[in-house]
Amino acid sequence: MSKLLINLTTAKDNPDKTVVAFVIANAGVAAGQEVVIFLNVEAVRLAIKGYAEDIESPGFKPLRELLATFTANGGKMWICPPCFNARGLDKENLIAGATFAGGAPVVEFLSQGAATLSY
Repeated sequence: MSKLLINLTTAKDNPDKTVVAFVIANAGVAAGQEVVIFLNVEAVRLAIKGYAEDIESPGFKPLRELLATFTANGGKMWICPPCFNARGLDKENLIAGATFAGGAPVVEFLSQGAATLSY
């Protein structure tokens, strides 16, 4: 199975990039790829329940729908622990499908031949 790692650094600070990253992620999952979105910098906020509810970009489905489709179809979201902790976010309030994974799992996934995109 092909692999795709999407490095996402944005959330509400750049809704266009954030939404497009999930559009691409859904396309990868639909194509049968193993897709991981690595949430880091501001994107870690997307792992908090309710945060993504109002993120939209003209011409695309709302992020809440894209995110639900992504996780329902087997997409994974890995949260950068230091980025999450630096923002003082609540670990008890994570959305389904989001787990903590630092540099080692990312490097391991890349060593398995994952293609990468960054937003």
